[in-house]
Amino acid sequence: MPTSSASQHPFVVMLICCVAAIGGFLFGFDSGVINGTVDGLQQAFHSESVGTGFNVASMLLGCAVGAFFAGRLADRFGRRTLLIVAAVLFLISAWGSGIAGGSLEFVIYRVLGGLAVGAASVMSPAYISEIAPSHLRGRLATIQQVAIIGGLFFSFLNNYVLANIAGGSTAPLWFGFEAWRCMFWMELVPAGIFFVALLFIPESPRFLVSAGRESKAERVLRLVYDAATTERRLGEIRQSLSTRHQPRLSDLINPATGKLLKLVWVGIGLAVFQQLVGINVVFYYGAVLWQAVGFSENDALMINVISGAVSIAACLVTIGLIDRIGRKPLLWAGSLGMTLTLALLVYAFSTADMVNGSLALSSGNGVLALIAANIYVFCFNVSWGPVMWVMLGEMFPNQVRGSGLAIAGLFQWVANFAITMTFPIMLASIGLTGAYGFYALCALISIFFVARFVRETKGLELEEMVYE
Repeated sequence: MPTSSASQHPFVVMLICCVAAIGGFLFGFDSGVINGTVDGLQQAFHSESVGTGFNVASMLLGCAVGAFFAGRLADRFGRRTLLIVAAVLFLISAWGSGIAGGSLEFVIYRVLGGLAVGAASVMSPAYISEIAPSHLRGRLATIQQVAIIGGLFFSFLNNYVLANIAGGSTAPLWFGFEAWRCMFWMELVPAGIFFVALLFIPESPRFLVSAGRESKAERVLRLVYDAATTERRLGEIRQSLSTRHQPRLSDLINPATGKLLKLVWVGIGLAVFQQLVGINVVFYYGAVLWQAVGFSENDALMINVISGAVSIAACLVTIGLIDRIGRKPLLWAGSLGMTLTLALLVYAFSTADMVNGSLALSSGNGVLALIAANIYVFCFNVSWGPVMWVMLGEMFPNQVRGSGLAIAGLFQWVANFAITMTFPIMLASIGLTGAYGFYALCALISIFFVARFVRETKGLELEEMVYE
């Protein structure tokens, strides 16, 4: 049975993982920047609720495609190579989204950004999981979620500051361009840093072994372990790959039953439930949501900033807990907390009155909604936010990791697209009460899903992950 060994160069490992996690930062920034641009998109492209929903959600189509093909392409070309491609796509999307003159052009650039987000969403945690020693893997992989939330936070802060400087998201800011366009262009800075930094980190040792480059894999492992442990880990990786052919999608089928491996269904469940609880409605439509219950645009953007700060605090808590108490307890507790807080939001929204054609909450229920929403965000980001990505990066055996991530990532982004696309429609039809009632029900179901199907992976080497 493999045993963990302390890293010989923890600072180097941390630095490498932080570079990979910049992909998570861009994932968060690219996802959150749309939050402050909805009014600008509606005005510039003359779109209604369905059109606005598609403009916002169009990136997620690219995310689904990017997540699906990234896992397979990474098995062929390497994790680091795919991250470099993602960095280039982030640069193109950030520039193009800001210069778009119509909905079609905007959607094309956002889909390109989606390809980058989808690739980074599965490759960054996979790379970190494959480079990190097992006793630190949960904490280092959680850096990815801290980076995602950091990206969301800075996108919210970016939107708030630029809108305030310009006097509104649709007002001119730089060189006569509206503030909402400049919000997209600010992503060029971290995307450029990501591209350059990736040129200086090594490839995943598990990919190098699978590609027959064991001498390079050994050099990478020596960044993590001492000489004796490096030889042992190299042998374990070699053994986990030697009894099978090159990775392919058909490896996900159980040859005895002809059905998908149970492990794949659990990965799909984790990916889909993370979206069905409605978290990205808060991240993508937070400004719209709070304006719908009577807050000004300025106040709504500030609430987003506060939610981003709460999210970062929650992820820091996760870093301290995930390798101590494990993944499954955090998921279960998060599901319970989200169920209760979403139920409170349903109650608060059900009391809203129509004032001059807009919803308005009483002062007491407005405070209740704000507190419940931020506790909900905390519960998500201390559990399902980081832990789902940690588990997807580590739960699949070496032979099927790329393919398993491809399938789970595809379902995650399809669910994300469905939730994001339908929220404006639900808001216009069944209202906030009905929409959040649905998310609360999904959170409740996720409690039983975790208890019944999720297995603990804390402390296991990646070579110990088994097929089932």
